[in-house]
Amino acid sequence: MKKSLIIGTISVLLSLSAAACAQSANLQASHENVEQASTRVGQVTTVNTGDTTWMLISTALVMLMTPGLALFYGGMVRRKNVLGTIMQSFIAIGLITVQWVLFGYSLAFGPDVGHVIGSLKWVGLNDVGLAPNPTYAPKIPHEAFMLFQMMFAIITPALITGAFAERFKFKTYVVFLLLWATIVYDPLAHWVWGAGGWIRNLGALDFAGGLVVHVSSGVSALVAAMLIGKRRGYGYEPMPPHNLTMTLTGAALLWFGWFGFNAGSALGAGGLATSAFLATQVAASSAALSWMVAEWFTRGKPTVLGAASGAVAGLVAITPASGFVGPMAALIIGLIGGAVCFMGIRIKGKLGYDDSLDTVGVHGVGGAWGAIATGLFASTLVNPAGANGLFSGGASLLGIQALALVVAVVYAFGMTFIILKVLDKVMGLRVSPEDEIDGLDLAQHGESGYVFEEM
Repeated sequence: MKKSLIIGTISVLLSLSAAACAQSANLQASHENVEQASTRVGQVTTVNTGDTTWMLISTALVMLMTPGLALFYGGMVRRKNVLGTIMQSFIAIGLITVQWVLFGYSLAFGPDVGHVIGSLKWVGLNDVGLAPNPTYAPKIPHEAFMLFQMMFAIITPALITGAFAERFKFKTYVVFLLLWATIVYDPLAHWVWGAGGWIRNLGALDFAGGLVVHVSSGVSALVAAMLIGKRRGYGYEPMPPHNLTMTLTGAALLWFGWFGFNAGSALGAGGLATSAFLATQVAASSAALSWMVAEWFTRGKPTVLGAASGAVAGLVAITPASGFVGPMAALIIGLIGGAVCFMGIRIKGKLGYDDSLDTVGVHGVGGAWGAIATGLFASTLVNPAGANGLFSGGASLLGIQALALVVAVVYAFGMTFIILKVLDKVMGLRVSPEDEIDGLDLAQHGESGYVFEEM
C-alpha cells in the first residue's frame, strides 16, 4: 500500500511538472513586450508600473491581515488554546494559496458559465500571465490581480474560526477549509465580482468584500457555532482572554492591512484609492469610539478589547461601501457600525449560541450593515462606475443591495450547514471532552504556547 501511495504521489508530481513546463512555454510566448502593451479581445491594455506597484503593496498588506487575525483571535482564547487558534489562521495561507492556484481562481474569476461559476479554463493559472486582463484590471498584470484576490480568499474562511475556537478538530478543519473555499467562497465571489456573475449583473455594489468576505464568513460562523455547540463550561466557568496585548497587536495589524484591502480594491494608485483609504480610516476610528461609548454606558468602563473590536467592526462595515462614499458618509457608517455590532455580540447569550470570538456579531452584523449602508450612501460623485444610493436619489440600489444580502445569507448558511453535517458524519467536528480540557495546543499539535520554569 505504501509503495502504491509513493508511486501515485510521484505520478501526480510528474503530471504537475509537465503542466508547469507547458504553461511556462505558453507564458513565455505571451509575455513578449508585456511591459509595453498587449492586446486582448480587441482592446489595447498597457501595464502601468505605478498602479502595479500599489497593487503589489496592497497584496502584501492584505496578506498581513491573516497573521494579524491569528494574533487578534489568539489573544482572546485561553492560554491552553493559543497555538491551536493561531494555527487555524496560519495554515489557511498555505492551503488556500494552493487551492487558488490549482482551480479556485478559475472558479471565481474564470470565463463565465451560466452566470453562476467560472469555467475551468484557467486551472493551474493557465492563460493567467503578466499581460493585463482588460475585463478585471487593464493596467496591471493579470497575475497581480490574481494575487490580490488570493489574499481575500485566504482570510475569509479563517474569519470563521472565531466561532468555534477552542473545540474544533484540526484535521476536520483542514478539510472544511478546502470544501468551504470551493463550494461557498468561489461561487459567491463569481456572482458578485466575476465578469458575468448574476449578482454583479443586477447592479449590486460590493467594493471590497462586504458580501463576499464578511457576510459569508459571519453567517457561516453562526452555523458552525450552532452545530458544534458551546465550549465546556461556557456560561458558568470564567473564560477571559489570556493576552489582550496580543489581541490589540493583531487588531493594529488588521487595521494597517485593511488599507490594502479597501484602497487596493481600486486596482490602481489614484483618486479612488485615496478616497477609499480615507473612508477606511474614518469609519474604523468612529466605530471604535461608538463601541467604546456604548460599552461605557452599559458596562461602566471602556475596555481595550472593546476599542479593538469596535475598530474592526468599523472596518467591516465600511468595506463594501469604501469605494462609493465620501468621508462624512464613512463617519456615519462607522458610528452606526460600532454600535450595532456591539449590540450584535450582546444578544448571543440570549439566543443560546457560543460564538467564541464574536465573529457573527462583528463580521456578520457589520457586513450586513455595510451592504445596506452602501445602498443608502453610495454616490456616483465619488465613483462614476458605481451607482447612487437612496440619499443621492437612487432608490433602486437599496433594494438590489437588500436582495444581494439575502442571497448571500441564504447561500452561505445552507452550504455551510451541509458541509459541516457531512463532515460531522464522516470525521467528527469536535475534539473529545478530555482533549478540550487539556487544550488544543497539546491535544491537537503536541506543543505549548508558553514554557514555565519549575520553581
